[in-house]
Amino acid sequence: MTNGLARSSVRFRPASFAGTLVALLLGAAVVVACGVLLQTGLTASLKPARYADTPVVVAADQAVKIQRKVGTDTETTEEATPERARTDAALAGRLAALPGVAAARPDSAFPLPASGRAPALTGRGFAALGIAGPGDTLVEGRAPGANEVVLDANTARAAHIAPGANLTLTAPGGTADYRVSGLAAAQQAGPTAWFADATADRLSGHPGRIDAIAVQPRAGVTTAALAAQVRQAVGGDAGAGAGAGAGAVKVLTGDDRGAVEHPDLGGARTLLMALGGSFGGYATMTAVFVVMSTVALATGQRAREFALLRAIGATPRQIRRTIAAEAMLVAPLAAALGILPGLALARWWFDQLVERGAVPADVRLDVGPLPMLAAVLACTLAALTAGFLAARRPSRMRAAQALGEAAVEAPRPGAVRTVLGLVFAAGGIAAAAIATSLDGAKAAQTALGVVMCFMMAVALLGPWLARVAAAVLGAPLRAGGAPGSLAADNTRANARRLASAITPIVLVTAFCGTLLIIQSTVRHTSGENVRAGVTADHVVGATGPGLPAGTAERAGRVPGVDTAVGVLRTGVVYRNGDQLSSAPVLGVDGDPARLPKVLDLGVRSGALADLGRAPDTVALSSTLAEAFGAEVGDRVPLWLGDGTAVRPAVVAVYDRGLGVGQALLPRAAVAAHVTAGYDSQVLVADAPGADRAAVAAGLGGLAGAAVTDRAGFVAQSDKAMEVNGWANTVMAAVLGGFAAVSAANTLVMTVLDRRREVALLRLAGTTRRQVRGMMRWEALLVASTGLAVGAVIAAVTLVPVARGVANSAPYVPPMLALPLAAGAVLLCLAATGVPVRALLRTRPAGLGAARQ
Repeated sequence: MTNGLARSSVRFRPASFAGTLVALLLGAAVVVACGVLLQTGLTASLKPARYADTPVVVAADQAVKIQRKVGTDTETTEEATPERARTDAALAGRLAALPGVAAARPDSAFPLPASGRAPALTGRGFAALGIAGPGDTLVEGRAPGANEVVLDANTARAAHIAPGANLTLTAPGGTADYRVSGLAAAQQAGPTAWFADATADRLSGHPGRIDAIAVQPRAGVTTAALAAQVRQAVGGDAGAGAGAGAGAVKVLTGDDRGAVEHPDLGGARTLLMALGGSFGGYATMTAVFVVMSTVALATGQRAREFALLRAIGATPRQIRRTIAAEAMLVAPLAAALGILPGLALARWWFDQLVERGAVPADVRLDVGPLPMLAAVLACTLAALTAGFLAARRPSRMRAAQALGEAAVEAPRPGAVRTVLGLVFAAGGIAAAAIATSLDGAKAAQTALGVVMCFMMAVALLGPWLARVAAAVLGAPLRAGGAPGSLAADNTRANARRLASAITPIVLVTAFCGTLLIIQSTVRHTSGENVRAGVTADHVVGATGPGLPAGTAERAGRVPGVDTAVGVLRTGVVYRNGDQLSSAPVLGVDGDPARLPKVLDLGVRSGALADLGRAPDTVALSSTLAEAFGAEVGDRVPLWLGDGTAVRPAVVAVYDRGLGVGQALLPRAAVAAHVTAGYDSQVLVADAPGADRAAVAAGLGGLAGAAVTDRAGFVAQSDKAMEVNGWANTVMAAVLGGFAAVSAANTLVMTVLDRRREVALLRLAGTTRRQVRGMMRWEALLVASTGLAVGAVIAAVTLVPVARGVANSAPYVPPMLALPLAAGAVLLCLAATGVPVRALLRTRPAGLGAARQ
């Protein structure tokens, strides 16, 4: 019987299930998209190209890791290193002595900008020739000596360079003239310059440290046996990376070798897992929340039908089984229809990350069955649960009682629902209060959790909120004449129906407002800090990979220049409670006492002039200092860009960190720990009375330099901040779009469910215009209430988060708030106006009969 009832309901009343199907479809799409990104982050790998013929590769771990005890278990937390981690060059000699090793070639690369006749090249040691395979060999001339270089044959021919030619090449370790001693064939290297190994070690900017070691086996030695020998040999170096505090040495085989060629793969995996996992968790909760709300609304609208079934002898168990059968008919189908849109969303999202350089181009989106199964399962369980909960009360009532309650809305929500709503509201307030005592990263992590607590409270306390809104706005509505009076009376008498329409608007406002205002606050504060903090008259940027060493010194000798300070942009990793976080850092080149002439950072305590007077000093932004609980004179634990652990002494704390740099370190302390040791920019202050145009022209004559004003400082803004800002915008668009469609869906469902009410109003003499006016007033009440409650939730969430992230109040740009409010109003008006016009095309008697 129950299966037949379910099939008949779906077959003969498809409109009753259309709203549920839309909500389930959209929910499944969001779950699939996030699940695919999470799966890609877990499985992302790149096949080796340069190391394809090298069975075993030894390299440093590209992540900082900490361990902590959780009961009897050990939990490991890691953060990708902002720069390339390296290992000790001496390790290659020890590995070459192993009995199963035929060769252990050190491999390292550093960028060489275009210079004169030479195009942009990659510098390597000559020992690395042949790593990519037997095709890599010297084809003309001889190996390089101390002041010589070997070029790849294709590049040399294209630039018309022959052996014996002289070239001026700039490397992180300096600029010098080199004679071309020979040409080499290169399969995978691209435009390359091979130097003598000792010369390459000096020019790399990180002497004694190499990127990787390519290990070849002797005849008859298998890859597994070779890897076992190498692991045993490097066991004593693991954890120290054969250098102070660096990441552990890893022995890699198979596709894991590809990660050595792409050290940014670890950061890309972390980002994908964060988007698919953390955001995916909230998105899934939101999807389930919306699905359950829609299914509960659809089930509640059928209370009269369930009462009639009880009247003709249906048992409570049969009604519950009918609802379960309906869910099993609709939910899997709707979820399956949402798979393709979800895959399309995941593909677009992933392609955008690749385009922005956050994910290597060769990584492929991993589309597997698990996200799809999870979406179908989540949507089906949500539909079942919501249906059971909504039908629990009418299914247990006596038939006569059920018919009475189906005709008139229950006077107030149940006690259990009210208590749970108050608990969630208290939880949201408590979480927001806790966030006020947290630093930026931790406070930001609480934002969506606080919103979710308040959203659950709104969903449970919705009828009470609707009653309050109807009472507060009732008098203004009645001032609008007959349509306004009708709207006021309807909203007061049908608070539950109003609550179901308000909740999605609150969801749109709270989620979109929180995510977008966090980003606008960060951008606004960053811009203010740059405008107030960068006082340099000129900013010298690079036209290539960076400015060569000594550019700041040469800029200081340009006539009319008073101060020239070079900055090398890098990052550090620091411990943030039980987690690891990264922060952008400036390595300062020059006299730190002259730094205030080009940067006014708002020093709170200490003096920037003390930076660099000892090699282990640091200046911290107030946000980072608060995270450490550090003051001037304290030592703070940091990991430099390549994972090297240091404990510098704090010499100053300043306020303007966001957008400029969360910490300042001497350039000498970080230069050997970055991927390429080039200055990012040089900040220049003119001498009093100097001709600004003449100074700019003189600076423009420096090799590889491009001169701008202080606005150019943001040209090399923190990549992580840029990607995070874009990710927040996309998350707001995904959740906001989903919630907006769900809001429209809910409003359409509530309007179409009012056929009998509209028919009675028309039979009582109400005109079409008055009915449309009544619906418009109700739509405006729904929009204003949803916007007000959503704005309060966003404000409570944002105040502590903005203080922690940007050390300022939330910044709400008018061009963000006004479109959001206008969009919510237009959404409500359209979602009520269109179905109302459709209802009014039918004669009142026909409407009443259709409802019955």
